[in-house]
Amino acid sequence: MAKSKDALKILERVTGRGRALRRRIEQETVNSRVARMIYDARTAAGLTQQQLAARIGTQQPVIARLEDGDYPGHSLSMLQRIATALALQLEVRMVPRRRRRAA
Repeated sequence: MAKSKDALKILERVTGRGRALRRRIEQETVNSRVARMIYDARTAAGLTQQQLAARIGTQQPVIARLEDGDYPGHSLSMLQRIATALALQLEVRMVPRRRRRAA
């Protein structure tokens, strides 16, 4: 069997096709994407965590947690506060999942 560089194929080979594990991986992926989105928006605005925290009425450790990919507590209201403070529009979308191609 040829070695794959596709991360999803490698994960499936290592973890199997367990639904619970797949859901966990999907949730962790969402958490990581949201954390990265916050970090990217803050740094693009040229703000420190402390400065962003002051703009939205919280403390720097809260921003640090939100930028941590392992943090599961991202809320839409907090994301909206951050978007407003950075003069951004928050868009939340649900889109069809990409169908996996047969191997």
